[in-house]
Amino acid sequence: MNLRLLAMILAALLAACRTNPTRLPAAGTTAGVALDTVATGLKVPWDLAFAPDERIFVTERDGRIRVVERGVLRPEPWATLAVSRRSELGLMGIALAPDFARSGHVFVVGSFRTGGDSVENRVYRLTEHNGRGGEQVMVLGGIRVAKYHAGAALRFGPDGMLYLTTGDATHPGTSQDSTALTGKVLRLRPDGGVPADNPIAGSYVYARGVRNPQGLAWHPRTGHLFAPDHGPTRLPREWFRAGRDELNVILPGANYGWPEASGDAGGPEFVRPLVEWTPALAPGGMAFYTGTEFPWAGDAFVAGLRGQRLMRIVLQPAPGTRTGWRAAAAEPLFAGQLGRIRTVVMGPDGSLYLTTSNRDGRGTPRPGDDLLLRIVHRR
Repeated sequence: MNLRLLAMILAALLAACRTNPTRLPAAGTTAGVALDTVATGLKVPWDLAFAPDERIFVTERDGRIRVVERGVLRPEPWATLAVSRRSELGLMGIALAPDFARSGHVFVVGSFRTGGDSVENRVYRLTEHNGRGGEQVMVLGGIRVAKYHAGAALRFGPDGMLYLTTGDATHPGTSQDSTALTGKVLRLRPDGGVPADNPIAGSYVYARGVRNPQGLAWHPRTGHLFAPDHGPTRLPREWFRAGRDELNVILPGANYGWPEASGDAGGPEFVRPLVEWTPALAPGGMAFYTGTEFPWAGDAFVAGLRGQRLMRIVLQPAPGTRTGWRAAAAEPLFAGQLGRIRTVVMGPDGSLYLTTSNRDGRGTPRPGDDLLLRIVHRR
């Protein structure tokens, strides 16, 4: 056996015996937290985006982009894409261009056949005309995927660039390969070009060493980029590790350790997570709270699929540390009440919105599933 591989396996076994060092103290229970139902009958909604005219764009994993307008879900899709829909594949992240009111541009990422049984993830740009999406233009393709570990969150950053997360496509070693697009956070121009100031010249790779991140969010005060990541699930190729889901601060050019390290482990060459969840939360999307109804200013929220809860993480600045942040406390919201929670997004009205994912084959559908919900304050 390769000595390096043997050392990694032994390190993983030793780490599996330790107490989770990132278990956070309770943040206290927030009073008055309630939910309003915005839309019902969605089919595996994956992501949300808000238009300047208050419409809500929702991706459904089977390829439809739906629109909620004035509190009503339109019966006809805004657009339908011919995605490959298997297990975790399909239509995923969505991001409206910062100039959407003028350009009508909507960006999505999903899984598409390339011939035979081959599938890849691609980013497409669509343009709105008369309330419908068309002019499908590929912005980026060639991202290797498998039916598991497909990613893929998509967001415009404060710098106007597109950021995309990619899973390791069940090939863990590619996460460390800087020439591969899998197991990465990518940064690209809206036209599909490579930004001149990316960490690696001529490369989309912004950060590496992640397993399957499905959320992205920037801190509203400092602009730091955060992303959760799914940990291992006892697979032999992952050395039978389990749990160790992460919340990371994403630094340009940084390495997050997968597969050599997972959770709060690994050497100084790897950036350690702020939070490790063991048992697994199975994190989906994330957002930062910027509203005024709750005492949550600057807190991070992470959706839990397997964990069936929305996690509120209280963050504090940590000057002198590599990331500049520490996680101080946590509060679970809606635990076991909604089933699987896929994403959470901060709305322009000052409210957090979230979706359930109980029709994805891993949950137990409830009446009305899947749902688009808004968190409100009830006194």
